[in-house]
Amino acid sequence: MNLFSMWKSNIEKQPVNTRNEISEQPEQTHQRKQTRQSRKWGWKSGLSLVMLSTFLVTTACGSASNGSTPAAASSNNNQTQASYSSGPVEIEFWYGLGGKLGDNMKKMIDDFNASQKEVVVKGVVQADYDETTQKLQAAIAAGQVPAAVLSSNIEWAKKGYYAPLDQFITADADFKKDDFVQTFLQQGQVDGKQYFLPMYGTTQVMYYRKDTLKAARIDPASLTTWEALSAAAAKMTKKSGGKTTFYGWEPMWGADNMVDAVLSKGGSILSADGKTVTINSKEWVDTWEMFRKWIHEDGIMTIHSGGQGWEYWYKTIDDVMKNKAAGYTGSSGDQGDLDFKIVGAMEQPGWEGVGQGKPVANAIMAGIPAQASPEQQQAAFKWLTYFSKASNTAQWSMNTGYIAVRQSALQDEKFKAFSAKNPQIEVPLKQASHASPPFQDPTGGKITDALKVAADQVQINNVPAAQALADAQKKAQQELDRANR
Repeated sequence: MNLFSMWKSNIEKQPVNTRNEISEQPEQTHQRKQTRQSRKWGWKSGLSLVMLSTFLVTTACGSASNGSTPAAASSNNNQTQASYSSGPVEIEFWYGLGGKLGDNMKKMIDDFNASQKEVVVKGVVQADYDETTQKLQAAIAAGQVPAAVLSSNIEWAKKGYYAPLDQFITADADFKKDDFVQTFLQQGQVDGKQYFLPMYGTTQVMYYRKDTLKAARIDPASLTTWEALSAAAAKMTKKSGGKTTFYGWEPMWGADNMVDAVLSKGGSILSADGKTVTINSKEWVDTWEMFRKWIHEDGIMTIHSGGQGWEYWYKTIDDVMKNKAAGYTGSSGDQGDLDFKIVGAMEQPGWEGVGQGKPVANAIMAGIPAQASPEQQQAAFKWLTYFSKASNTAQWSMNTGYIAVRQSALQDEKFKAFSAKNPQIEVPLKQASHASPPFQDPTGGKITDALKVAADQVQINNVPAAQALADAQKKAQQELDRANR
């Protein structure tokens, strides 16, 4: 009998948190689009795109997608049956992935179930991250939770709604904490305890048309600073009748790209003591003003904004793939949909005299609700650590373009062979090694909201960066002062 079976047979029930009060989830930044349909671009025959935004607000009482069992209705029955069963422990794993990502997750679950006989994972598909969170909120209130969920919430962990994982990690000799990409692992820590495990990572990188740069005699390896990139964009831009007909670069709509550029210049969102909002500093104003100038005055860059869901994202990609722009800034997760015979990938640039870029690298994490029984918590941990094995996280990266969470994935033989033929797969992982952690907004999203408004003012309305950021800083400081009282 192995250790897991011994633990399972001798388990004792422990009290679980049955509190029904839960706060609203703070706004998350840098979350990626999760529902993808198999997409053929303009250079291929077109399949229609169906995208669901990570920030789409859905009701907590909606049913699970793809015909799966509604989570809250089935969790309690599964837990009760598992508690009295002498067979494998059956657990539910909730995740908001569709399209190719959803297919890859289903295969991973099937592979795990076939690899051992102690745990059976039942995947329950939600529409996206937000629906997963909202349904989990309802499940916690009802006391009927899944054993594992592709979702994380620092404030909920502090309130006791998620189980700390340290005891499981200590007992697992194969966990090898130092092997994880540390910026990802640290994002799952709360007050010194590990509450969430990284499943995969994402960071925004640069994609460029190979033919356009070649025709302009521009070596992509030379584009290591924003100054160099803007000069190249100006060289590649084409105009007719005073209007731009071909753009040298397209940043992605929103604050994220411009925040990455500020962090790379040494800027910060808060002061070291956490008491002052610093988004009106010189680093911020100078950087955002350059983006405003590139878009509205020089006409060498543009953005797509608005539309439904991720419409703006795919319009940006379409411009590059349909030869209307030389390149764009997008997610590492775009790689699963791009044709690398046409495009190449490179890291985000830094700044002259400052150093390499430091864009945000964000971990997509999973947690175990505290209300799950000890038996189910142990089973859930077994599943989550299987997902993060070097060979499995490497395979996930190869299939999706998202970042592997273990450094040893680079040494996986299949990954090495794949990256030799597809060098773009290593770009996000290398960038993550010198990336910035995501901002944890102490105001529950109010500072992030102020930055979003300011970004629209600069990118869409052509408002000078100094004015837009001064207004944003004033609002954000008021919210921070209120939160610190």
